[in-house]
Amino acid sequence: MIVHALSGASGTGKSTSAIQFAYENQIEAIIDDGLLIINGEKIAGTSAKFEKNTITAVRRAIFQDEDHRQQVLNAIKEFKVKSVLIIGTSDKMTNKIAKRLKLEPIDHIHQIEDIRSEREIHMAKFIRNTQGKHVMPIPYRQVEQNFFKRFIQRGFAIFSKNREKLGETTIVQPDFHQQMIYISKNVYVEFVKYIIGQYRVIAKIDAVHFVMKDYSQNLYITIYITSPVNYDVMEKMRGLQQVILEQFIRQFEFEPSMIKINVKGII
Repeated sequence: MIVHALSGASGTGKSTSAIQFAYENQIEAIIDDGLLIINGEKIAGTSAKFEKNTITAVRRAIFQDEDHRQQVLNAIKEFKVKSVLIIGTSDKMTNKIAKRLKLEPIDHIHQIEDIRSEREIHMAKFIRNTQGKHVMPIPYRQVEQNFFKRFIQRGFAIFSKNREKLGETTIVQPDFHQQMIYISKNVYVEFVKYIIGQYRVIAKIDAVHFVMKDYSQNLYITIYITSPVNYDVMEKMRGLQQVILEQFIRQFEFEPSMIKINVKGII
């Protein structure tokens, strides 16, 4: 069996990237947070994301429970898995999982920074810290709504470049993730208005809209520029976009997916 490992800190988007990465590298199965996933479907195991605290979640993820471990081992044998991707928060963790499931040694070690951009990692961390959302790389229908009524919602479908559907994700808020920071949309809007107010070529701000949807945060800005126009408008607007982007990274540790500036008129 060929064994791959993908390591990265919590909240950096490993589960979000897992299905696409496995497909591109011709990896048959995924081991993620206690689950065995094949062809985008949960085959065996119990997710660590439904544990009550971080200690039991880690134990679940590294297969310390013997019944859980045996269930996944049996499924690996039954489906005759020839290649697998083990996901963990560190190389130490992926090695421990490989040992518990008798999959060692690991042939290929990957880091999340190898497959996701800095912007994508920052955005994933931001979503985790402010909304407490965790991604499971399995369909919504395979995640039971349990007695505790945990937050569960449909994620997004994952497609290949040829538009072949590879799998789906589901968004959950585990019981053990209780520390969240709520930031109102108005905070972002006022922050953008303040930045624009320091920009000399802007005569008036007509509107600022900050649209947050899943893993994309888009800024739509409508402004009036100053007269006379004795400057390169495109150059100044690109400069404003860059300033906004840099300030978002500095203050919120993520950058908007898109910053669209509409010049409405001249004053």
